[in-house]
Amino acid sequence: MKFIESIREVANEWLQVMMTESGVWQLLIIIIAALLAGIAHNRWQAFIVERIGRDERQGLRRMALRGSGRVIFPLVMALLVLTGSAVMESYTIGTPLLNLLTPLLLSLAIIRIVVYALRRAFGPSTALRAWEGLISTLIWAGVAMHLLGWLPVVISALDGPSVTLGEVRLSILSLMKFAVSAAAFIVLARWLSRAIEQRTKRSEYLSGSMQVGLSKISKVLLYTIAILIALNSIGINLTSLAVFGGALGVGLGFGLQRIASNFISGFILLFDRSIKPGDVITVGNRFGWVVGLHARYIVVRDRDGVETLIPNENLITSEVTNWSYSDKHVRVKVPVQISYGDDPELAMEIMKNACEASGRVLSDPPPQVRMLAFGDNGIELELRLWLDDPEGGVGSVKSEVNLAIWKGFKEQGITIPFPQRVIHIQQPATEFVE
Repeated sequence: MKFIESIREVANEWLQVMMTESGVWQLLIIIIAALLAGIAHNRWQAFIVERIGRDERQGLRRMALRGSGRVIFPLVMALLVLTGSAVMESYTIGTPLLNLLTPLLLSLAIIRIVVYALRRAFGPSTALRAWEGLISTLIWAGVAMHLLGWLPVVISALDGPSVTLGEVRLSILSLMKFAVSAAAFIVLARWLSRAIEQRTKRSEYLSGSMQVGLSKISKVLLYTIAILIALNSIGINLTSLAVFGGALGVGLGFGLQRIASNFISGFILLFDRSIKPGDVITVGNRFGWVVGLHARYIVVRDRDGVETLIPNENLITSEVTNWSYSDKHVRVKVPVQISYGDDPELAMEIMKNACEASGRVLSDPPPQVRMLAFGDNGIELELRLWLDDPEGGVGSVKSEVNLAIWKGFKEQGITIPFPQRVIHIQQPATEFVE
């Protein structure tokens, strides 16, 4: 192949250069420059960690320090190589290897800082951070091949082996073009979707569910457009995707119906606004408030801090109690029994005053006490109070109110009866035998 022959010829040329006396001096300068640049890189990284830690937070100074850590090695090495090249040229010694290495190092520094700046511009992302080094290396490899003059030969070699599917010709080069263009357009779509999401969050005229709905729809549309543009960039006619769309529909109907159901149910929840971020809901035996709406599930956090992922389909097909659907005001009932020998009016007054023990109890509507029935063991009373923050739970309020009722009853001598049972003991008749 032409590519292998070209590499072999270039390798032989550089091997002959390195076998000369000037080549040995150039290799020595490169090794020393690499060692010193590595030491400078480690020292600078330790300084960055000492000053700002390992956590990537926002801020121009932090971003500048993090970015400098990515270019310190190639810049220091390029400076040392330039210094060595100047010294050798002062003695009229040729430095072709150093002259080639200098633009490679400078291009590596520029590519690293540009990729890092783009990643930070798109916001914190673990995936982008993991791929940052690979993306920088691939871009630099292309620039290096261009500087070495290998790029046309490499492109020709990658475009050689191909497979023709109908009117579409697929080669390694076309697949690489698709991957690069898809990645670029997806990154752009992600940036636009984040901008739309931040814009909708700042809007005062959109509800929480509408904000999430617009963000999800824009993300799906932008990602779809990005993939279609990437396919079109390699010459694939978009009308030929009709067969693929039909096959995908059959696959959804048979194998992915639950995923499709959850996805569609998620959009139904967003548009009918039955469940919104911040709502307090009960699904089965799960009680908590909604902290996130996603395409396949919602996230419900309970009072223990445990987050439960509930599929969207379950919320559509099963009964859901929304404590804050139209109004966050909820009524809490506290049942109490007193003995028949106690004054019920005094007990009712004590129960009403006990609501002051909790700052979460509302004064409007005011607490009410009702006398419900004459029970088997005592008089049945019930305190009814109102809350406007059901996400805080009702257990703590009941505990505070019950404790205040107990103290008030104890001060006034009101007793809470024990279960009472009357037992009749019947003595059997005695038989006398003569």
